[in-house]
Amino acid sequence: MFFLFLEAVEDILLKTKLHIQGLAMTEDNESKASIKLEGHYKAMAVCWFLGLGSLVAWNSLLTIGDYYYNLFPASYHPSRVLTLVYQPFALITMVTLAYHEAKLNTRKRNLIGYALFFLGTLMLIVVDLATSGSGAIGPYIGICACVGAFGIADAHVQGGMVGDLSFMHPEFIQSFFAGLAASGALTSGMRLMTKAAFEKYRNGLRKGAMMFLAISTLIEFLCILLYAIYFPRLPIVKHYRSKAASEGSKTVSADLAAAGIQTEADIEVSNDTKILPTRLSTKQLFMQNIDYALDLFLIYVLTLSIFPGFIFENTGKHQLGTWYPLVLVAMYNVLDLISRYIPLVKCLKIESRKGLMITILSRFLFVPAYYFTGKYGDQGWMILLTSVLGLTNGYLTVCVMTVAPKGYKGPEQNALGNILVLCLLCGIFAGVSLDWLWLIGKSKF
Repeated sequence: MFFLFLEAVEDILLKTKLHIQGLAMTEDNESKASIKLEGHYKAMAVCWFLGLGSLVAWNSLLTIGDYYYNLFPASYHPSRVLTLVYQPFALITMVTLAYHEAKLNTRKRNLIGYALFFLGTLMLIVVDLATSGSGAIGPYIGICACVGAFGIADAHVQGGMVGDLSFMHPEFIQSFFAGLAASGALTSGMRLMTKAAFEKYRNGLRKGAMMFLAISTLIEFLCILLYAIYFPRLPIVKHYRSKAASEGSKTVSADLAAAGIQTEADIEVSNDTKILPTRLSTKQLFMQNIDYALDLFLIYVLTLSIFPGFIFENTGKHQLGTWYPLVLVAMYNVLDLISRYIPLVKCLKIESRKGLMITILSRFLFVPAYYFTGKYGDQGWMILLTSVLGLTNGYLTVCVMTVAPKGYKGPEQNALGNILVLCLLCGIFAGVSLDWLWLIGKSKF
């Protein structure tokens, strides 16, 4: 009996020891998991700022359109020509980068993009100062050269960042696209303030534009520092990039090295990660997601066929005078920004592929709406219409970009992100080309 009692006590002690060890292991795993996921909100904030830097240079150029229309002859069509110059550089570069995306160093790609944005905005200031604000053909060509650099930079950054963030948390890519929209809202707000501050001064329009470009240059420089130094060291970013590397992604190796992860032995991946030997080809990914690709193409064909060319040249003259196009641009940008946060509310987010396509096709009703509003409507109706255009543009973009990568592994999500950005840029290029059709019968507006 005594020996039986000892065996029972020993069995209880053994089970208790195993239970305590199990709890300790669970706590240790939870601690490791919490460390891996640290910095979620910091990463979201950085993604937002990097999105801001991805378009602030281009939006700065669009927003000082009133200065360029005052500086150059009307026959130069600055808003339309600069947009048309920008797009071929962006599109050709993006096609090349998307084709080779699996072999590219994403870190180098993004840093090149932000550096080009920084140098381009700086050169806009230099060209203006060197020519003393001359409206001759030489400065115009110089500005066009800077715009071409913006196009190349855009293809590097948008494709690189969207591909990189596609295998991370969906909120990161939402924050990045919110930052893209914030660049428009910020530049519009700054432009209105600088115009009001310098309007009564001699050469006030030019001084306001130069201050505006100086602020944009500073933002681009900060983006270089954030992406190069701070972002890759966040624990949650290291976790997602390590996970992508374990799934076969080669594009993140330089970013992992910058974060202090040098070898495969250093890469920690959760136990439930399934490592697949192969990935879908770019063609297979495109065919599986052709509706999402078409969605983005159609969103931006419609938007860029109206904005900004129609806004600056086809809306006529109203009580707001020279402030009118700036107010329209500001309303578009503000609503575009607000709408990119709507999908964070799950019940308001469209995830149905069919629902997205129907909603996007219905936006083409904007074409007759703008025609008749520009011809017969007053400024209030045009402001409302432009606000709705911005609202639908931002909302639908975020819906498509956050839904599409689901269900794929890291390298595939990176490739799909590049494909979707390429289709987006194709839509922009087609849109700015179609925008010239508004000049037909312009005298009727």
